[in-house]
Amino acid sequence: MKLLLTSAGIKNPSIHNALVDLLGKPIAECDALCIPTATYAMGGPGTAWRFITGRATTPMCELGWKSLGVLELTALPSIEKERWVPLVKETDVLLVAGGDALYLSYWMRQSGLADLVPSLRAVWVGLSGGSMVMAPNVGENFVGWQPPAGDDRALGLVDFAMFPHLDHESMPDNSMANAAKWAAGLPVPGYAIDDQTAIKVTDGTAEVISEGHWQLFTP
Repeated sequence: MKLLLTSAGIKNPSIHNALVDLLGKPIAECDALCIPTATYAMGGPGTAWRFITGRATTPMCELGWKSLGVLELTALPSIEKERWVPLVKETDVLLVAGGDALYLSYWMRQSGLADLVPSLRAVWVGLSGGSMVMAPNVGENFVGWQPPAGDDRALGLVDFAMFPHLDHESMPDNSMANAAKWAAGLPVPGYAIDDQTAIKVTDGTAEVISEGHWQLFTP
C-alpha cells in the first residue's frame, strides 16, 4: 500500500518528487481517478467542482494526468461492482479530496472501497480529510458529520493520526498549541503538518516530506 498524505495537495517540488517516486513513472503516463465525496459534508458542491476541475488552491487533479475520471463513492452501492471495481484496480492513482474525514470513511465502507484499498496497486494521494481518513482516529477536534457509531474512528490503515493546515493564516484554531491538545486525546501518535508538508507511506513505513514545518506527538 502506497500513500501520500498531504495537508493541501502537491504544493511544492519535494512533495511532487515524492509523488512521482511512488508512481514509478511520470505523471503524464498515469491514469487517475479523483474522489470528491468528503467535500459534500463540509465544503459543498462548489468545492467538489473546484477540486475536480483544478480550480482549487490545492493542486491534485490539474497536474497533467494521462486521464482523469471521477469516482463518487455515494453512487457506488447502487451500481454493480463489475462496473467500477476493475477501473479502480487498473488505475495508477486515487486523488482524494479534503472535507469531512468521517463522512468519507463511512462511504468508503458502504461502497466497499475500504476493503479494496490495502491490496490496490494505485497510489492513494490524500488532501486534508482525504489523508486523515487513513488514521485509526481523527480526534475530537475534527468530528463534524456524525457517523452512526457516534465516535471519531476512521479506517485505521495507518498507525498514526494527522492534524492538517498547521498554523494556517485563515485557520486560527489550527495552531501548534491546539495541535498539542488534539494529540493529548489520541491513542496513537499524531502528526501536525502545515500545507508544505506531506507524509509518504510505503509498506507501512512513514516518511515526512516537508518544505515547511511539522511536529510529531506521541501518546
